[in-house]
Amino acid sequence: MKPLKAKPGAERRRFVPDVIESYTPAGETRLLDFLFASMPQRKRTTVKELLRHNQVKVNDEVVTQFDLPLSTDDTVYVNLTREFPRFYNRRLKIVHEDEDVIVVNKGYGLLSMGNDKVKEGTAYSILKEYVKWVDPRQKIFIVHRLDRDTSGLMMFAKNVKAKESMQHNWNNMVLNRTYVAVVEGTVENDEGVIRTYLAENSKYEVYVTENPAEGQLAVTRYKVLRRKNGYTLMELELDTGRKNQIRVHMKHIGHPITGDRRYGAASSPIHRLALHARTLRFVHPVSRHEMNFSTPVPASFLKMVN
Repeated sequence: MKPLKAKPGAERRRFVPDVIESYTPAGETRLLDFLFASMPQRKRTTVKELLRHNQVKVNDEVVTQFDLPLSTDDTVYVNLTREFPRFYNRRLKIVHEDEDVIVVNKGYGLLSMGNDKVKEGTAYSILKEYVKWVDPRQKIFIVHRLDRDTSGLMMFAKNVKAKESMQHNWNNMVLNRTYVAVVEGTVENDEGVIRTYLAENSKYEVYVTENPAEGQLAVTRYKVLRRKNGYTLMELELDTGRKNQIRVHMKHIGHPITGDRRYGAASSPIHRLALHARTLRFVHPVSRHEMNFSTPVPASFLKMVN
């Protein structure tokens, strides 16, 4: 039997692990001078090339500024193998990354993961490409989702242990999730709790049902932050995490989220769904430390109630 020939381009470049050295200044100095002093065995031209090619990082930030001021509180990392990964995407920002999880701020209009029609250009596919660039062996796992038109914080796991720990113990691991939304009309009560059962029809629309056997219990707590111009800015906290829960609950109390045509909105002043996942607090699936992340209220939301 003849040996099988690999397809053209099937050969994968051998993965070379990063070789990273770290240095801490003894006093105030400038980056390039400090690198020269810290790496006397290397030619000055080589050190300059490392800096120019994004192979130098101060604390958590890749830098190329040769005269960057340093202090004893800084740590300088030099990657001798290749450039440090620099992630940039207009609709997806990395808020935190460690060996086990990635927390991102997702823009509106971006799918959390692919479906039958869309495979690429999702939060999942963007992060998958990024982690593969860092290490071809690295994987990424979906832990939870945000609706396409909802912006804000969400988390991904980087290994099976973290994924299973979060998914199997979600209610215990996630300590707090709050959203902000701008709804139509003036909500009278300053705060309250919405408790209903939610079900889904054949058109994949979620609705409120009074029959516990038909739906799942959904609980949303809310607090009014501001009322003006016929709109109400609200903070919403989830006790449960049902599909479209906040959107359906806002429709249920007669105050649909602006821009939410699917669930009864009559207006769309900022041409998007005015719903944003503002805070995420959880127990780290491996270290067990408490992690707490927050983002500002989108400026477009504030503009509607100013």
